Amino acid sequence: MGTLDTERRILSILEEDAQASYGEIADRAGVSKPTVRKYIQRMEEDGIIVGYSAEVDPKKLSGQSIAMVGIEVESERYVEVTRALKAMDAVEALYTSSGDHMLMAEVRAPDGDALGDVISDDIRDIDGVTATHPSFLQERLK
Repeated sequence: MGTLDTERRILSILEEDAQASYGEIADRAGVSKPTVRKYIQRMEEDGIIVGYSAEVDPKKLSGQSIAMVGIEVESERYVEVTRALKAMDAVEALYTSSGDHMLMAEVRAPDGDALGDVISDDIRDIDGVTATHPSFLQERLK
């Protein structure tokens, strides 16, 4: 069993359940707890694992609305725009994208109106943002 294979199995388990204990991961991956600890620590240091998060069903989340927002950016303002977006409390996650939009942001706010305000006012007002394309999340299916 190769290093890459072990790493992939551990990552797969963590992606399924970010709260899995070292013992659970070890059992499911077929390795020892110290091996799991070593791999996870190395993957964190190497930036492969950048954080742990909870999965949220937007419909069941009282007092919060979520949108995935495609964002178009002037290429010469890209660094400044990403810096501004990362500094915003409402932006939960920010991704580069090879799809229809240059950036994808997960945006959260107390309700739909506040979410709309964040997108239309705060994000659109960043110098260099040329367009926003929000998709308001409703019910989590998986």
